[in-house]
Amino acid sequence: MIINEPKWKSWIVETTTPLFTPKQCQMIIDAGRRQPPQQAKVGMGKPEGGLDTKKRTTTISWIPFNEMKEMYNDLNTFIQKTNLNHFGFDDVQITEQAQFTEYPEGGFYDWHMDSDVVMLHEPPVRKISMTLLLSPEDQFEGGDLELMTPGKKAKLKQGHAICFASFLNHRVAPVTRGVRQSLVMWFGGTPFK
Repeated sequence: MIINEPKWKSWIVETTTPLFTPKQCQMIIDAGRRQPPQQAKVGMGKPEGGLDTKKRTTTISWIPFNEMKEMYNDLNTFIQKTNLNHFGFDDVQITEQAQFTEYPEGGFYDWHMDSDVVMLHEPPVRKISMTLLLSPEDQFEGGDLELMTPGKKAKLKQGHAICFASFLNHRVAPVTRGVRQSLVMWFGGTPFK
């Protein structure tokens, strides 16, 4: 008998209820805006990485662990249950600070993976990626998160999240009106076996 084996494995999981209320989403937005903003880069940690406005246009900041302890605790509890019930990965934990992202009108992030071949062997390995929509969905248009193939869109509502295996190809389509604000996190640990 295998203990803790999920009933089924999924590589994409969407929440059916919000993880955070509108008030909590605003608190996260405020925490993100208190940190120094920076133009997002591509290929972080790679020699060829850097600013590339043909691949990504967005502003990010990093929310320190001690700034939003309750948020981090709630998300850790959520991801442990989600991993147990759907992904079944070993040793999943929060390994990086949360990224607050703001996609202005015209902002986007082209097709990419959060964990590539090199990262799969160097701990901590990103195993599960999560995007949580912070802004009300009626405050922007476009900016859809697409997974694996064009047209496979995640239409999130404020406070809702989508989790997916970090090795899946995905993108954020261009925002055509307003500003899309989200919380992005990665959960990982030891290399895949």
